[in-house]
Amino acid sequence: MPKDDQDQYVTEPWEYALYIPHDPRAVTVSRRTLRLILAAHGLPHLADTAELLATELISNAVRHTKGPAALRLRWSGGILRIGAWDADPNPPAPPLHVPPDTEAGRGLDIVRACADGWGWHPYATSPDTGKYVWCELGRVAA
Repeated sequence: MPKDDQDQYVTEPWEYALYIPHDPRAVTVSRRTLRLILAAHGLPHLADTAELLATELISNAVRHTKGPAALRLRWSGGILRIGAWDADPNPPAPPLHVPPDTEAGRGLDIVRACADGWGWHPYATSPDTGKYVWCELGRVAA
């Protein structure tokens, strides 16, 4: 498609949600789904970083909670927001700056280092509806 058409194509806002069971295989399903969505919207240049970020967020949701989770993707105004909802209302542990050879505990540190911004909030006013952890990537030239 011509560059002008592609620019218009990727600037139209969109949003997806993928609800996943409490299952470690959900991380792979989420990662592959994210890559397909970005390719379909003409944003494959964001796929590697977005995939890493989504993997960390969904891995935390599956590893540290006992219920279902969801991956949410939103493109608006040149910003990709990647979010993970889980049923646990407790805030995520802060980034720890653990040594690089440690096998666990670096997820949010990776998110903080690779994303343009990140945060979390309770998902709703009721404490038993979980939390939403998100990060954002700004528009990167193709």
